Amino acid sequence: MIEKINQLKAEIEGLTASDIQEVEALRIKYLSKKGAVSVLMQDFRTVPAEQKRELGQKLNELKTMATERLNAMREALENADTVDEDIDLTRTAAPMPLGTRHPLSLVKDEIIAIFSRLGFTVAEGPEIEDDWHVFSSLNFAEDHPARDMQDTFFIGRNPDVLLRTHTSSVQSRVMETTKPPIRIICPGRVYRNEAISARAHCFFHQVEALYVNENVSFADLRQTLLYFAREMFGPETKIRLRPSYFPFTEPSAEMDISCNLCGGKGCSFCKHTGWVEILGCGMVDPNVLEACGIDSKKYSGFALGMGVERITNLKYQVKDLRMFSENDVRFLEQFTAAH
Repeated sequence: MIEKINQLKAEIEGLTASDIQEVEALRIKYLSKKGAVSVLMQDFRTVPAEQKRELGQKLNELKTMATERLNAMREALENADTVDEDIDLTRTAAPMPLGTRHPLSLVKDEIIAIFSRLGFTVAEGPEIEDDWHVFSSLNFAEDHPARDMQDTFFIGRNPDVLLRTHTSSVQSRVMETTKPPIRIICPGRVYRNEAISARAHCFFHQVEALYVNENVSFADLRQTLLYFAREMFGPETKIRLRPSYFPFTEPSAEMDISCNLCGGKGCSFCKHTGWVEILGCGMVDPNVLEACGIDSKKYSGFALGMGVERITNLKYQVKDLRMFSENDVRFLEQFTAAH
């Protein structure tokens, strides 16, 4: 009997299992009613009385050891199967492709980064504005024909509350509360009551820049524009300025860049002119400075503004503006590499 106990003890000490099912099979083999340990317990009845105390003690030790050994194996396997706490159990089991940033966000951030290298800081303002900051402070008289240039969304029946038509409203807010020098860039969404088509939308995005200080000249504006164009479209890019009109700048100009597709030689994209218009600019009108509480005899400044969609079109050749707001995954996947 002692030899059988010692043999079974050595056998149990060497047990291994790769999963819970194997542990259960070993429990049945050794500790069930017909298991090896139970069989020895039944044989214990035939043991002489003088040996019962010693053998009974050894059998109890064997059963305890077998139970503890199997429980330890089960616990080790259960801990090994525990799910890592870092795993998101709500995530789908199917592979999930990586997303990307929206092309308008990519271009907007690139524009901001370029102007940041020139010392411009980002300024933001509300999209729901009042007439003063959108029009009146920017030299739009109440009967000024320039107001007809922008179809405005008014909120309710109050003609003083509206959705901003340009981010120039942010410039007027900053000029009212900040003493020069002022060097800001104003990115944001703007709204105009226009029919939606491949070339126009009722909302779009602008980035405007403003620099106000002593002795700011048109030469400073031109050099800033040249730096921006070459950083955005390449070092070989050329610019030209054409006279234009904006109520809040005088003189005013529109800037063209040499077509980045044909290198200025002429193609269908630039309508065979070699030039593509990208933004409007000019020197801040003295009336605007005075309306915002800045002495126009001491300070001067320049302002410029561009549509982010326009720059994105030039950079990625996206010809339909509606693609930017339709959230078509097939379209957005094209910009994964640009992230």
